[in-house]
Amino acid sequence: QVQPVESGGGFVQSGGSLRLSCAASVRTFANRAMGWFRQAPGKEREFVAAINWSGESTNYADSVKGRFSISRDDDKNTLYLQMNNLKLEDTAVYYCAADRSMWGRIGTTSADYAYWGQGTQVTVSS
Repeated sequence: QVQPVESGGGFVQSGGSLRLSCAASVRTFANRAMGWFRQAPGKEREFVAAINWSGESTNYADSVKGRFSISRDDDKNTLYLQMNNLKLEDTAVYYCAADRSMWGRIGTTSADYAYWGQGTQVTVSS
C-alpha cells in the first residue's frame, strides 16, 4: 500500500463533530508533512490543514481555524483531523495527502503533495 486511506467521514448535523483518520504506510508518512484537503461539488480542491513532519507545526485555512485540529501519531503512521462545530459549508470530500519530500516545510497547495488518498465524504445537514 502506497496511497493513504481515509476513514471517519459520514453524515452529521450542523454544529456536530467528526474525526477523520488517514492510515498511511511508513514510506508515505514517516518524516513527511501531511495535509488535509477538501473538494465540494462544483468547486476546486482546497487546502484545509497541514502538519509538519515532526508534528511541531501546523497550518490551517482561515475557514476552519478554531474549529478543526490536525494531529499525527507517528507510531501508527496515522493522521487525524478533528472537526468541531461543523457548518453546512464544510460538506465536501476530504482527502489526506503526504508531502513529496521528507523533512520539508508545510505545504498549502496540492502541488506540494504527491501521495493522495481516495477521499472520504463529509456531509453536514441543517
